[in-house]
Amino acid sequence: QVHMVESGGGLVQAGASLRLSCVASGRTFSSLTMGWFRQAPGKERTFVAAIRNSGGSTYYADSVKGRFTISGDNAKRTVYLQMNSLKPEDTAVYYCAGAGSIFGDYSSINYYNYWGQGTQVTVSS
Repeated sequence: QVHMVESGGGLVQAGASLRLSCVASGRTFSSLTMGWFRQAPGKERTFVAAIRNSGGSTYYADSVKGRFTISGDNAKRTVYLQMNSLKPEDTAVYYCAGAGSIFGDYSSINYYNYWGQGTQVTVSS
């Protein structure tokens, strides 16, 4: 079992930056694929970014490419999501997710076994 805790959300103005963190415990962190998803009110949970902790490959949704950066620190068992040039449409609850297998669609919520409780990000115009 893996326990995951997000932090770093908040209320910011458009154009600002935030960094989300997710600490994972309970399983070899380096073997996980870690992802960030977000869910706006009344909408489905959607993929934002993912990183293969073993190897470091990263993947992004088109809507955040060039603005968001996902990174991991295996020693700290932490994955980060650096969010720059935030827009009001980025407002959502952001969830950290972990998958124990390297095989599968990293952009699908069904690929992930473990989820955090979410952290709210609100971007005002």
